[in-house]
Amino acid sequence: MKTRRACLAAALLTTALALTGCGGTDSGAGSVPDGWGTLKTKGVDVSYPKGYEEQGAAERGRHNAAAAVRTEGGRKVSVITVQLAFTEANSAEQAAIAAEAGIQLGAKVEGQQDVELAGADGAKRIDFSFKATGEDGGPAAGTPVEGVILAGLDSADSAFAIRIDAQRGSLPDADLDRIIDSVEVH
Repeated sequence: MKTRRACLAAALLTTALALTGCGGTDSGAGSVPDGWGTLKTKGVDVSYPKGYEEQGAAERGRHNAAAAVRTEGGRKVSVITVQLAFTEANSAEQAAIAAEAGIQLGAKVEGQQDVELAGADGAKRIDFSFKATGEDGGPAAGTPVEGVILAGLDSADSAFAIRIDAQRGSLPDADLDRIIDSVEVH
């Protein structure tokens, strides 16, 4: 299993390097691009691009182990959160089902698929979209928001969910891919 995982990681790294045109320190699973910050928790780490500010415990939601927010014009345009032990799950599939239940009413779930995350035996990616409510300092009501949740189990078999919400057009696809590639499960 470890040999297969190592071969897959090498193949992903080679593909990432080929797509970026040259080698660097910002490609590959579990890597952090230069200048990015990292949300570190006991179960998972995830990095975020320049322009985001990490929130302290008093600023983030009580269910979030870590969070980073990007604002423009005084409004939140993108939020990255990490939740740990948010449900009793025995598999990545069960963690994904529980994470999906937390998506706001009226959101459109656009798909769920397996995703490779460094250190995880299995994980799921859920893509969704919704219209902003205009509440809590977020985008104006009706603004399209795109979201991704990465869910699975950490090394202690505790569920984790990393959620990335961004006002449409505010987070380039390449940065979203780098955020996902930066995830390291402990």
